[in-house]
Amino acid sequence: MNDLALEVAASAARLVVEEGLAFGPAKHRALKELGLPARTAMPSNELVEAEVRDYIALFCADTQPAQLQALRELALVWMQRLSEFRPHLGGAVWQGWATRLCDVDLALFCDDPKSAEIALINQNQRFEVQTVRGLHGDDVDVLSLHSFCQPLNEDVGVHLRIYDLDDLRGALLPDAQGRSPRGDLTALQRLLAA
Repeated sequence: MNDLALEVAASAARLVVEEGLAFGPAKHRALKELGLPARTAMPSNELVEAEVRDYIALFCADTQPAQLQALRELALVWMQRLSEFRPHLGGAVWQGWATRLCDVDLALFCDDPKSAEIALINQNQRFEVQTVRGLHGDDVDVLSLHSFCQPLNEDVGVHLRIYDLDDLRGALLPDAQGRSPRGDLTALQRLLAA
């Protein structure tokens, strides 16, 4: 790892924590803020995540644990509401470096992709539908909504990625560090109890 990659990763980490940017946009903005050419090699997401964790430990150690707890509790509420769709929590809230600016990312594994939309309509939830790249590079629908988080006293984005039930098998393969990229309701309850 070179010093330039570390500097870009540290700058991107600050943007992730302080402004809630995703890793990709944070890395691009870090390049711009550092006055580096757009063709500069980007640091890996793993390096940015390590820098995010370091930044939180230095500057947010007094507030971040409570914010993470609040976001995990909100995720638990939505996972219970949507339990029939085998919800799995992923992203920053699952990995443990989320702050109040992070959204809750859930993967739903459905027999019928439209059934999750129907369930939200039946719960009188307003949501937007968008399409993003999914687990295997295929396009998947994401149902995005806002949910009030009482401990944070603000609305939090909740994003529901809709997958086929068959995708569940590959969704739990460990990442490069050997960590599970997402966890089910039982796994989240264990985190909350710890």
